[in-house]
Amino acid sequence: MVEIKSWSCLELVSSRPFHVEPTNIVSASDDMQRVSDEASAMNKRIHYYSRLTSPSDKALVAPDHVLPAPDEIYVYSPLGTAFKVDSCTDGYGKNSSIVTIFVIWNTMMGTSILSIPWGIKQAGFTSGVILIVLMGILTLYCCYRVVKSRKMIPLTDTSNWEFPDVCKYYFGSFGQWSSLLFSMVSLVGAMVVYWVLMSNFLFNTGKFIYNFVHDINVTDIVPGTNGSNKVICPNAAGDHPPQNRSVMFSSGNSTGFQLFEEWWSKSQTVPFYLIAVLLPLLNLKSPSFFAKFNVLGTVSVIYLVLLVTVKAAHLGIHLEFNWFTENEFFVPEFRVLFPQLTGVLTLAFFIHNCVITLLQNNKNQENNVRDLSIAYFLVGLTYLYVGVIIFASFPSPPLSKECIEQNFLDNFPSNDIMSFIARIFLLFQMITVYPLLGYLARVQLLRQVFGTAYPSVFHVLALNIAIVGAGVAMARFYPNIGGIIRYSGATCGLAFVFVYPSLIYVISLHRAGQLTWPALIIHVFIILLGLANLIAQFLL
Repeated sequence: MVEIKSWSCLELVSSRPFHVEPTNIVSASDDMQRVSDEASAMNKRIHYYSRLTSPSDKALVAPDHVLPAPDEIYVYSPLGTAFKVDSCTDGYGKNSSIVTIFVIWNTMMGTSILSIPWGIKQAGFTSGVILIVLMGILTLYCCYRVVKSRKMIPLTDTSNWEFPDVCKYYFGSFGQWSSLLFSMVSLVGAMVVYWVLMSNFLFNTGKFIYNFVHDINVTDIVPGTNGSNKVICPNAAGDHPPQNRSVMFSSGNSTGFQLFEEWWSKSQTVPFYLIAVLLPLLNLKSPSFFAKFNVLGTVSVIYLVLLVTVKAAHLGIHLEFNWFTENEFFVPEFRVLFPQLTGVLTLAFFIHNCVITLLQNNKNQENNVRDLSIAYFLVGLTYLYVGVIIFASFPSPPLSKECIEQNFLDNFPSNDIMSFIARIFLLFQMITVYPLLGYLARVQLLRQVFGTAYPSVFHVLALNIAIVGAGVAMARFYPNIGGIIRYSGATCGLAFVFVYPSLIYVISLHRAGQLTWPALIIHVFIILLGLANLIAQFLL
């Protein structure tokens, strides 16, 4: 989940104002601001100083008289919005610990939550719960190593560095380009998952509206429970991932219904319809307008928790512990497919590439580790609650636990009111977030290659067509969000979660003459775990 935050305070000596289009500059109150000619000229002087040497070398930092007054400084976020900096106070920013914890929780909660119940089913209930706890602790430790990585670099001012800058310091151009590669994997992987989910939600939403408007009652050709709280098993019909296969048994025009199903197919047509809406949005120079809808991410997660609670209250608990044997309705507590859950969890707990930026806004920097730990605890608790409740309440019998879908909303029919509302929330949220993800990918790749985020409309269009094409292809031929999440999570997690934080820590200890055998063994073991996690995704 993408989140934009405003920075409240900067150290004036290291501040670098940016000149952007006037329509992209907003204050904390969203009042429109304009960039003066003086500010634009000052921006050029600042860039002149910055280009004379590398950012880590403070010998040619712009002097104080060149910097603007505190009330004239803007900070340009990676998502294309400039925020006005308020007056400086003690500390890096004005966010309290509670706000910082919530920001991290909100940023980390993403589409992975929809696949957690499926992951628990693949791993087994007991091992799934254990793995969520262990992966949360492991990724938290690696994230802690990322936060501390800048402070272990001697004789260099790293206050403005991000983690890719640290990677470049230790590994040179290889660290710079490899961090870019794995960052692009995470971004493009997220965009592909979004396209698959948007196709799913748009299809089910359109189907619900069509049936309601035309007073058509349909039943899906899949096994399911009876009653008002119906749960279905789409993959039992041998059509996995589930398609739009239903039969009309009540009032309505059968010819029109068949024509609708022909032109409104989850994988055949709907993924292509999204192109008309999203491709133009991707080509906008700045998608800052969509950042205003980020609160929808929080609303969606809260509503999903409410949905899960209500469904569980109506369905009850259906658990039977079979430790190593499988029967018709239940899965073993421990299964060899558990790496599929660890792959999903690697992305579910992934915040390592932006955690330094989020914590810089914390007013009390000494509380960073504590606040990060609390945020991880809350994220893990949310995943556990949703995953355990959906798995435990899934009605077995009459349905098997194997019916739990990679997107657990697919286990509720399209005419389910609560699921319909959830899909509407998630669809609109993803439509607003998707251009932001595309902008991030454009900025990271094109700026690295061409020196600017918008070299020309043809460069941007070619990149966006490639990204959209990947999403359409996956939605058409491989609409398995659990598979996409675990592959992309294990790939980008190998670098940002397991290898780079551990390797940087070992190298820094070695250079300081403080490396011990236990520290070396532990961190080599973490690296091997990340490598095994990636390899296992392709073997299972």
